Amino acid sequence: MPHLPKPVHVLAFPNVQLLDVTGPLQVFASANVMAQAAGRKTPYRPEVIARESGSVVSSAGLGLLTHPLPSTPSDTLIIAGGGGVHTALLDPHLVDWVRTQSASARRVASVCTGAFLLAAAGVLDGHRVVTHWDSCDELARRFPQLRVDPDPIFINEGSLWTSAGVTAGIDLALAMVEADLGRDIALAVARNLVVFLKRPGGQSQFSTALSMQHQTRDQGSRFGDLHAWILDNLANDLSVGTLAAQVGMSERSFVRHYRAHTGNTPARAIEQLRVEAARRLLGDSALPIKRIADHCGFGTEETLRRSFMRAVSVTPQAYRERFSAG
Repeated sequence: MPHLPKPVHVLAFPNVQLLDVTGPLQVFASANVMAQAAGRKTPYRPEVIARESGSVVSSAGLGLLTHPLPSTPSDTLIIAGGGGVHTALLDPHLVDWVRTQSASARRVASVCTGAFLLAAAGVLDGHRVVTHWDSCDELARRFPQLRVDPDPIFINEGSLWTSAGVTAGIDLALAMVEADLGRDIALAVARNLVVFLKRPGGQSQFSTALSMQHQTRDQGSRFGDLHAWILDNLANDLSVGTLAAQVGMSERSFVRHYRAHTGNTPARAIEQLRVEAARRLLGDSALPIKRIADHCGFGTEETLRRSFMRAVSVTPQAYRERFSAG
């Protein structure tokens, strides 16, 4: 039989999140280019589909040309997210179509809040899933039969994939391309799209530094500025005395106010920031672990190892082996 590109259907609807659609779509389109450049046949036929053919307007105000819901099986079915998903899941015809189409597809995925539509169709029942961190509690509340994990960028269980918010859909699509065509093609696509790193799904969708900025947003800039200063001085003395002096407070007053405003002790916050910096270097660089320990302010490999075990439950070496960019 002649080779036919595999249909990749990305489901859109009015008020869909634009990047939830275009991010994965461009990954598969770029994979076609890279595969052809490597002398391989065109692997994918990506299409945006919707309840009715024509166009839908995204939440960014940009219209998307769409194909009608296919009556033939999808190889890959991706459900985009966005504010319009909660209206879409009230459409019984669309929910029934998603249920039927998912049963015949080789693999099914959601990007961001697209998980709500898959959940309404019963596709996610009993599975460990993820969505945008800001919607995880709502997803778990509305669909208690799911096991919602708010941390990973994406989760793959057999033929079922779910991902966190927006740009995580690019990571998910890159992982699919790697599974289909190999690591070289996936990395070539990532380079072509100027993606900083093809992130593994087990990476956290949370940033410690951003979370700390969020925690202190209503407390003025004092602790926010302190966190920025800490990030620039991880390898230096970050004792309570040093931190208190940086914000012009007594040590006792600093510890009390910091814990009240952040829910964390200064020592614990420093360790979290240092572990996050170490995770980044372990994944993105070939620096020896001893150098990383010095650079991030741990002093010794053993101190880094103990902190890593507390925060990540694996050793730095095991983390590098699993999550290194290669």
